[in-house]
Amino acid sequence: MIDTYPSLTGNWNFPTKMRFGAGRIKELAEACGTAGIERPLLVTDPGLKPLPMIAEALALLEKNGLAAALFADVHPNPVSADVDAGLKAFQRGKHDGVIVFGGGSAMDAGKAVAFMSGQTRPMWDYEDREDWWTRADPNGIAPVIAVPTTAGTGSEVGRAAVITDESDHTKKIIFHPKMMPVDVICDPELTVGLPPSITAATGMDALSHNLEAYCAPFWHPLAQGISLEGMRLCKEWLPEAVKRGSNIEARSFMLAASSMGATAFQKGLGSMHAMSHPCSSLRGTHHGLTNAVVMPYVLLHNRKAIEEKIVAAANYLALKDRSFNGFVDWVLALREEIGIPNTLSEIGVDSGIIPQLAAMALEDPCTGGNPLPMSVPVYEDLFARAIEGKLA
Repeated sequence: MIDTYPSLTGNWNFPTKMRFGAGRIKELAEACGTAGIERPLLVTDPGLKPLPMIAEALALLEKNGLAAALFADVHPNPVSADVDAGLKAFQRGKHDGVIVFGGGSAMDAGKAVAFMSGQTRPMWDYEDREDWWTRADPNGIAPVIAVPTTAGTGSEVGRAAVITDESDHTKKIIFHPKMMPVDVICDPELTVGLPPSITAATGMDALSHNLEAYCAPFWHPLAQGISLEGMRLCKEWLPEAVKRGSNIEARSFMLAASSMGATAFQKGLGSMHAMSHPCSSLRGTHHGLTNAVVMPYVLLHNRKAIEEKIVAAANYLALKDRSFNGFVDWVLALREEIGIPNTLSEIGVDSGIIPQLAAMALEDPCTGGNPLPMSVPVYEDLFARAIEGKLA
């Protein structure tokens, strides 16, 4: 490994203000003060709600004179009802900002609450289509402080929230530039308690963000460079984070790789995410885990459009076999090493819903970033392969 630093602590201003390093959760009240937040609503998920880290965060806020309240009624894949309930809590407590504390579900729900706190139109009127974001009143968006507790989604540096519309079970993206958190506290100590299976799934989510951004067929050299280094960090440190969760160095690098992936994917995503979203909506699968399962199937499908890029990545990652096949073999070996299933059927996705999955994947915004054009029949074939385990 070439990553040896005397201190994995830093203050960054890209793509937003970030406080990175072990123990920096102690700066939460200071971050609120800098953002002008006096009455924060702390949004988390039911799994984190009873943990000491949440109680300690609330106590820290109270000690510093901040009138904080807790909202934790968030589904693993947030739905619009979660946002409605959070918005009522925000208004009831007369809050002036949101602290999103947790993984992707808490981040998405909390950012959506902050966004909707001062809007007058229904949330779906601000879906990430054309220029719908311009319909929003930017003065009606409450400031957000982000505290990630997983290393995968990178939502702490995102300008959007992914929310499921219960009426048709589709995941929709709500976007606005001011949804970007104004301050981020990346404290790797908060990720130490993650079990190996969640560390693996969220880590593969970070890899998928960097990998799909790297392969997206758009011109964005800044994102291209970030995504390449993000993949290298995943290669070097994800297995270690899974095996030895108390390793702060590994946790730090994976937390960085997560933020890098979400920074890079403004360049675009692709069919891994387009396939993952309907699986999560219809069968409740874990987003990162689903991305991990479909990853090699999508890579092989896109081969003729991405082979040159993948060979370059294989060289940068210093793989033993620096070819396209060698890269795919590395992905398969990594998945096996950290316990990722080979097929969608192993995580509860059945062939009976392939037509519905394919139609939803084609309509997913991420399809537009796939290196090759897609169609319903192509997606049907890809889903069938991923369900049955047919890589060839």
